Amino acid sequence: MNRTTHPTDRRPVPDRAGAAPADPPVGRGGTRPRARSPQWAAWAFLTPVTLYLVLFYAYPLYRNLDLSLRDYTVRSFVQGDAPFTGLANYRKVLDDPTFAPALLHTAVFTAVCLVFQYALGLALAVFFDQHFRLSATLRALFLVPWLLPLIVSASTWSWMLNSESGIVNAVLHAVGIGPVNWLTSPSWSLASVIIANIWIGVPFNLVVLYSGLQSVPASLHEAAALDGANAWQRFRRVTFPLLRPVSAITLLLGLVYTLKVFDIIWIMTKGGPADSSTTFATWSYRLGFGNLLPAFGLGAAVGNLLVVAALVFGLVYLRVQRKQALS
Repeated sequence: MNRTTHPTDRRPVPDRAGAAPADPPVGRGGTRPRARSPQWAAWAFLTPVTLYLVLFYAYPLYRNLDLSLRDYTVRSFVQGDAPFTGLANYRKVLDDPTFAPALLHTAVFTAVCLVFQYALGLALAVFFDQHFRLSATLRALFLVPWLLPLIVSASTWSWMLNSESGIVNAVLHAVGIGPVNWLTSPSWSLASVIIANIWIGVPFNLVVLYSGLQSVPASLHEAAALDGANAWQRFRRVTFPLLRPVSAITLLLGLVYTLKVFDIIWIMTKGGPADSSTTFATWSYRLGFGNLLPAFGLGAAVGNLLVVAALVFGLVYLRVQRKQALS
């Protein structure tokens, strides 16, 4: 008996591979929805970030570059009719007698702070990695300098290093050492702000490096101990090489932060006495806002030199990281 084929009994014709083609879903009214490109979703997520970078990074950098290429005064800054001077502001900065001392102080301040902050932070991270009693409490106390506002930290160090009533000179007097003019002597002013900045920056290095130590497998230390390696050899051969990525990020962030340190130096010494603790950050502020007749163009030029220095070190870091990833 022959079966009658109804339209509802029809099946899709399989292709050569034996699989039936899937029909796209049908929407209301018999229309099929158009496939949406995933690029629209990507642009929707990128738009807020892009706007933030343009408004708070790209535009300020552009304005700072424009300031450094024009002869801005208070009147022209308000009215916006400053004449274009090209690289004249940069030539004035390079010819200024303050440039060489400020460059040297910036280099010394940055290098010494980075070395001691990293060394002390690494030593404390290894110390707290032993997980002894009260380890968490002491770690929390070491975070206090990092959590305090910079104006509080700088003011505290100014009081401690005061030549007449400071606690540091009181301790030195108790052990038979004469008073030191920490903040008013050209020989000690730079060392004073370096000590204060090291104290503030050590907790950051401690937190980041301690987190890096937690990712080092304990089995590697156990295997090295079974091979006869002592504690120093285990640290030098196992721990420190595995900390290189974390160390590189810590040093880069510390470099960028230290290059632009302004609050501590300005509150403690204002770059003095006799420019003995002047860095590019304090010099830029003094040129732009610290005089009765501000030189906005010169201050912006000095600030751009700091931006270029940070950019150069950032590119060097990326190049080193790329070589390590390829090797």
